[in-house]
Amino acid sequence: MTQVITFGNFKGGVGKTSNSTMVALELSKRNFKTLLVDLDPQGNATTLYLKTKANLTDQMVTFDKSLMSSIEEGNLSHSIINIMGNLDLMASAPDFSLYPRYMEKFKNYNDRVKRFDKLLTPVKENYDYIIIDIPPTISLITDSALYASDYSLIVMQTHEASFTGAETFIKYIQDEVIDTYEAPRLELIGILAVLMQAGAPVDEATIINATATFGESNILDTKIHAMQRIKRYGITGITFNSKHDKNVFAVYEKVTDEMLKRIEDIEHG
Repeated sequence: MTQVITFGNFKGGVGKTSNSTMVALELSKRNFKTLLVDLDPQGNATTLYLKTKANLTDQMVTFDKSLMSSIEEGNLSHSIINIMGNLDLMASAPDFSLYPRYMEKFKNYNDRVKRFDKLLTPVKENYDYIIIDIPPTISLITDSALYASDYSLIVMQTHEASFTGAETFIKYIQDEVIDTYEAPRLELIGILAVLMQAGAPVDEATIINATATFGESNILDTKIHAMQRIKRYGITGITFNSKHDKNVFAVYEKVTDEMLKRIEDIEHG
């Protein structure tokens, strides 16, 4: 069974793209056929992965069809490109911002929400895991991603705005996506904390507050510490040769281990 996992928070700049792209990479390294779906019109995940592929091939990399074009054609596979080995990308572009307007042809909003799930269904046959990166907005894009997902992992940077964004996101999942749109499968994996500065009072206070609010069991044991190498990937693409790269990969091995264990625990009740 393919597992579809959306990484989310209603606060931007908290590391959703960094974490979704790194977890997808780690899954692919474990011989899982993995697809990263970039549903953010800014296309940061797309840019990062295209630069990564360029690092591996020493060639400029582009894609023939944007996600929006594939949606209009009714075939999402047209915007999928291979990045490396078991890792594929469903590439986005600025024209994806037109998606909500395009979907207005469906008069019923629930039908709009469910449309992406229907388009994604034939794609699932080719993958073990599909990771979705979304924008930090309440929108049809977010609704569509969450409706199509089996799980959501919330990325929370350790400051107040990100904590509030995570809190709002969890409430939105329950009140809107599950209760209103009746998402058939969606479960919360937990909250992945991204520490802005390990040991800093603000970071520690945010973790304590999050634990009190969400419950200790909902906070992943693994914490992401601020690493310059991860920020650098946004500019250079992922690199693979230095000890700094290996340090980053080791962290995401732990994140992925815990994520998969939590999914297993949910599935076995």
